[in-house]
Amino acid sequence: MEDHAQSFLLRDGFFLLGAALLFVLIFRRFGLGATLGYLAAGAITGPYVLGLVGDAEGKIGIAELGITLLLFIVGLELAPRRLWRMRHEIFGLGLLQVTLCGLAISAVIWSATGFSLTASLALGLPLGLSSTAQVLPMLQSAGRLHTPFGERAFSVLLFQDLSIIPLITIIAAMSRNPAAAEGPPGWLLAIYTVAAIGSLIAAGRFLIRPLFGLIGNLGEREMFVFAALFTVIASAALMQWLGLSTALGAFIAGVMLADTPYRHELEADVEPFRSILLGLFFITVGMMLDLSAIAERPLFVVSMALALIVTKMAVIFVLARAFKMDWRQSLALGLLLSQGGEFGFVLFAQASKAMLIDPEVASLFGAIVTLSMITTPFLMMATSRIRAYPARTEAREEPRADGASALVVGYGRFGQTVAQMMLASGIEVTLIDTDVEMIDLAANFGAKVYFGDGTRIDMLRQAGGAEAEVIAFCIDGDQLTEDFLFAVHKTFPKAQLYVRTFDRRSLLRLKGAPVETIVREVLESAVSMGRAALGGLGLSMEDIDKAESDYRNNDKERLMIQHKEGDLTAARDRIFTRPERGEAN
Repeated sequence: MEDHAQSFLLRDGFFLLGAALLFVLIFRRFGLGATLGYLAAGAITGPYVLGLVGDAEGKIGIAELGITLLLFIVGLELAPRRLWRMRHEIFGLGLLQVTLCGLAISAVIWSATGFSLTASLALGLPLGLSSTAQVLPMLQSAGRLHTPFGERAFSVLLFQDLSIIPLITIIAAMSRNPAAAEGPPGWLLAIYTVAAIGSLIAAGRFLIRPLFGLIGNLGEREMFVFAALFTVIASAALMQWLGLSTALGAFIAGVMLADTPYRHELEADVEPFRSILLGLFFITVGMMLDLSAIAERPLFVVSMALALIVTKMAVIFVLARAFKMDWRQSLALGLLLSQGGEFGFVLFAQASKAMLIDPEVASLFGAIVTLSMITTPFLMMATSRIRAYPARTEAREEPRADGASALVVGYGRFGQTVAQMMLASGIEVTLIDTDVEMIDLAANFGAKVYFGDGTRIDMLRQAGGAEAEVIAFCIDGDQLTEDFLFAVHKTFPKAQLYVRTFDRRSLLRLKGAPVETIVREVLESAVSMGRAALGGLGLSMEDIDKAESDYRNNDKERLMIQHKEGDLTAARDRIFTRPERGEAN
């Protein structure tokens, strides 16, 4: 029996992974995203098409861990400083989008189907959410994630992820499931939710953070993975024991660790598990896609998917205009977020368990979500000309190959210094930036800066990257990744790459990247102030030079160890924390 079960597991794994690999590659090749590839793989191999793999309900129990880990990572992103900077977009635009879209779609369902008000809300509120798993990769591949538009879209998605928690609570509060049969009534679940959140926050402050501090002192990187998974699973298990959402527990676990020094390490360690399990989740969702139900009511599915897209696009367009986005960006944001999202499947299942909708209705609206997700890439491509800025090529030219020896990406204060040093040496430089105000200001001083996103390979090629001997990335923030720099090096092997980073953490993110030099922005200015302070304390130039040399050598050795071990906390014993004997007067 055990061998038989293992045989089935291996066979199912072979078909699922093989189909996922095939369809994701195909869908990626045509710019349609991995999510649709996973859904197609599940639908084709599932019981409603080829029937190669069965028991989707059993598999989705494991696959839902992908949603749990996704919520954990979302929680890790919620550092207080980032929340404060994006507060208007997150809690203004995001809150209005989720509320108004959810209510508007609920009204459409109620008027078009004759469902009860509670059933319409159980279906409409989840449809107000969009697909984080689909939209974020689209923004990343287009190089727009860190632009003002990308931050607006990310803020909305972030609030949508947060809103899953109250939406689950709302569905539980409307539950028609008898309290004695399945569990406590909705109002008691709401009380449990508040108590559980308080307990998890207290546990995070007094247990989890000290635990990670202890692990950090030991320097065992593998223990970070174990501790991170333990934190997620323990929090989720607590919530499941109370009859609440496991995703809620994982989210709180992430928030508990968002402002600790271990956030980036945890995110990097958990991300592979999240990616694999989230892919499995979409595969199982595709397997459960009842194509016979769609075939029975194709007009209903298509018309409801169209109503969903049009309603969300119209509401988001109006909201974006109210938040002072121009009409082209408002239209782009509306189209980008017009689909239903992956959490709709989870919330429909919750609504079905709460006896608010029939399982057949949950399956039918799952098909509507899937169809709306399929349309998004096509809608973005079909409207690209409408959303383009026609005057941009006249007022602010896009880059072109003009034989320059160097490309400077980013013409802020840092990029200006780098470019002017090259120009002062008689070297031809092509300047690229996305900040329109900076481009116009530079033009007033006689500098020619082209409009373009230098984190896109096609834009670098258009700017003459194939002929350039140097490409200097002088942009701020953490916009560059190791994979991107490898892609640039492979595409333009002739060019030497120079990269600006902010601090040690951002530098370690790029370890192994094929670059000539990575400059830490805060390092040189801090060394300069340190030299000035030592001079003010009366040290001689010889002692100041020695202090700088000792610090740089020690810092270089620490950095080499951190690169080798891939751990920011490595070589912490080499940090100067007390005066070195005989070195200071």
